[in-house]
Amino acid sequence: MQTTPILPSQFQNSVLAVPPLARNVAEAICPAQNLKIVRHLEAGGVSMLLYGGNANLYNIRYTEYARLLEVLEEIAGENTAVIPSVGPAYGLMMDQADLLKSTKFPTVMVLPTKAIMTEPGLMTGFRRFVETIGRPAVLYIKEEGYISPEGAAELVRDGLVSFIKYAIVRQDPGQDDYLSRLVTMVDPNLICSGIGEQPALVHMTSFQLNGYTSGCVCINPALSQEMLQAILQKNYDRAEAIRRIFLPLETLRNEINPIRVLHEAVALAEIAATGRQFPLLSGVSQSASQRIQKAALELLHASG
Repeated sequence: MQTTPILPSQFQNSVLAVPPLARNVAEAICPAQNLKIVRHLEAGGVSMLLYGGNANLYNIRYTEYARLLEVLEEIAGENTAVIPSVGPAYGLMMDQADLLKSTKFPTVMVLPTKAIMTEPGLMTGFRRFVETIGRPAVLYIKEEGYISPEGAAELVRDGLVSFIKYAIVRQDPGQDDYLSRLVTMVDPNLICSGIGEQPALVHMTSFQLNGYTSGCVCINPALSQEMLQAILQKNYDRAEAIRRIFLPLETLRNEINPIRVLHEAVALAEIAATGRQFPLLSGVSQSASQRIQKAALELLHASG
């Protein structure tokens, strides 16, 4: 596992995959099945992994968090960067910080919530978390009202941020006043597009964001990697063609639920047995499962 800090240049070489977390029939974290997902990603050229929302870490038990960290270290390839997540509750993330400070993960992502928070309170909690683990953390901006561009810029200036995962969904990703302001205050090399292949082309060309995260890369990593390189090489027609190949599965994720659909898709494409979805989430209906399997298999076998 990579133990050195995440560098902006790494986003030019690898999509940041956001995999599901496989569990066994007893709902315990399953090293063998998670290893299958990681090896599938690595075989497709992916060398950065982020375990967050798609892994349902919002609902992880604190008593299994140390085991999660052990498994992630065990299954990562020698040159693969792995980023776990914490929170979103302050008390939980500070308890998790006590476990993380003795590990060698290059950075950690703070899961966002707007349930009970203020921006000044968030910034205080983020600072305390970073001070405890002794390394910068990933700032995940998922919706308006979580943190202002000015607040994000302050955390970056103070050396507290490894990079920003930007994931506010817009009907037209090219029309984004928040992101327009953010890139004037924070170096775009420190911001990655955080909503998969669909807005990545616009984010990387119109706003100069540095790479992108993806869940569907877990199905066809080589094709997602090809899209990344097409964007960097300014082969935008090729990138757009690949983006459209990912669209059917992404449409199902948006229609049903992004986390639940990806969890099922990885299993239905026979990449790994992901197990039952961990509460407070649940599985999908049989009719939805059939549609997910069709889209997942088509994506798995697509070559562009």
